[in-house]
Amino acid sequence: MVSLEESRSNSTRFPIARSYQYHSSKSQRHIGRSMRTIRSNFFQDDNSSCSFTEKSTCVSENLTDSVVDLRLGELASRNNKSVNSSAAEEDLLDLSQAFSDFSACSSDISGELQRLATLPSPEYVQKTDVCGETEPEPEPEPCMGFLQRENFSTEIIESISPEDLQPTVKICIDGLQSPSVAVKRSAAAKLRLLAKNRADNRVLIAESGAVPVLVPLLRCSDPWTQEHTVTALLNLSLHEDNKMLITNAGAVKSLIYVLKTGTETSKQNAACALLSLALVEENKTSIGASGAIPPLVSLLLNGSNRGKKDALTTLYKLCSVKQNKERAVSAGAVKPLVEMVAEQGTGMAEKAMVVLNSLAGIQEGKDAIVEEGGIAALVEAIEDGSVKGKEFAVLTLLQLCVDSVRNRGFLVREGGIPPLVALSQTGSVRAKHKAETLLRYLRESRQEASTSSS
Repeated sequence: MVSLEESRSNSTRFPIARSYQYHSSKSQRHIGRSMRTIRSNFFQDDNSSCSFTEKSTCVSENLTDSVVDLRLGELASRNNKSVNSSAAEEDLLDLSQAFSDFSACSSDISGELQRLATLPSPEYVQKTDVCGETEPEPEPEPCMGFLQRENFSTEIIESISPEDLQPTVKICIDGLQSPSVAVKRSAAAKLRLLAKNRADNRVLIAESGAVPVLVPLLRCSDPWTQEHTVTALLNLSLHEDNKMLITNAGAVKSLIYVLKTGTETSKQNAACALLSLALVEENKTSIGASGAIPPLVSLLLNGSNRGKKDALTTLYKLCSVKQNKERAVSAGAVKPLVEMVAEQGTGMAEKAMVVLNSLAGIQEGKDAIVEEGGIAALVEAIEDGSVKGKEFAVLTLLQLCVDSVRNRGFLVREGGIPPLVALSQTGSVRAKHKAETLLRYLRESRQEASTSSS
């Protein structure tokens, strides 16, 4: 345990601080209001400069949220080699819980099924010509009785057995193949609702042959049809046996297309569907290789709060695979993640740190985190973050510094010693242990620097 008195003296006599140069413009931005910025001035050298090895160019790809698999023992062996396997399992399980508040969301995340299912087709909206006269509505497309129903109650669905629904499902599947956009839209909306809550309906719909007919509609130019279709596939994917059926029907690339081109809700649900498919281990690599990572990063940058959370969750799941970590770094995921860490109080910081911790498992990820000012943001999180946030921050810093004397120097320059000392005395049991370990590495570097200079 390091005393507070030692920490104060460290800030003036830590030789390691002068042994490294850290002057990246990206890391110099003001991330918060804490005293870290003032303390770090003691370690600044106006003439210092830092050059970083350029990140390697990797194949780029993309994905977002519905049900997260919390069985993370599979990832333990990929954690930092310096941490023993049991500790790694504990850390990964602990990290996974950062997603628990939204990892079991409803399959229909838009919450507006009834409204969306009854919106009129654009071709049915009355138009006014230049003379001010209202154009007559075109003749409605012939729809079979069930597809004509605008209001379709979930209570009705819950009361009907799958056997009685079979003719209805057949009507919907036939409707998906209609030349009429209105009929396709209605059929997709009804299948979406039928698959929303009941597992037996998901089995019935898939066994009736809906999946190969739904997948082409993911590229439909009508946004409402596309939205109903992607959400229907999301709902169907929640049944385990349907995941490979959807994947084998060629849905992954079409879901990525929706992730790039759809409405906000369509993008969120496409990401959710990809996450659901990624729960099958062998799908993770193929989803990344199909181009899912860049659109996920775009959703992380430009999406709504819901979309950003979905992107974080899906990136976290996909990045259990090394190739996808490389793709995420190459696609520019680190910069928005570091910015989210600095945004305390938004609900994003802890989740962003979990994904950063995953990316720090490869050298390219470590380099990108440091270059984008991640050490400063993580030090800030140790000072101002939540209890869990402090744990995730020190765990990520430990991963960055365990094999890098240079990064330890950067951490000292950012004023990291005093908050680490405080955390080692007042943090949770896990945070105390990690802080003490990191402080030990810093002391070792100081001693090595003193020996080499004498």
